Amino acid sequence: MALGRDGGLVHGSSMVKRSPLDNRDTSNVAWARYRRLMKGMAIVSLLAVVGALGWLRFSMGEALTIHMIIATAAGVGLSVMLGAALMGLVFLSSGSGHDESIEDPFENDPDMNHDR
Repeated sequence: MALGRDGGLVHGSSMVKRSPLDNRDTSNVAWARYRRLMKGMAIVSLLAVVGALGWLRFSMGEALTIHMIIATAAGVGLSVMLGAALMGLVFLSSGSGHDESIEDPFENDPDMNHDR
């Protein structure tokens, strides 16, 4: 791979396809949608933490310690947010058209196309 005149990568004789996320307007819309998703999932995460702590309080009663409260809040809250962040990036990539702009180096390889 080499750099072309305009700074883009050149592979062989063809240019690497540009992603729709390279366009500032498309990028702004996609990232705004991602931030909106993450704000909503922060509320869902908070509700999941409250639900988990409520269930622990109901089932354990006075045996619930501050350490278990902190560990449960961090574990449940961060797990929900990590899942939301990763799935949100999948939606961002797919919804913006970025996935279609990726070049498949194995598209003409008969050994790699047996599952399509």
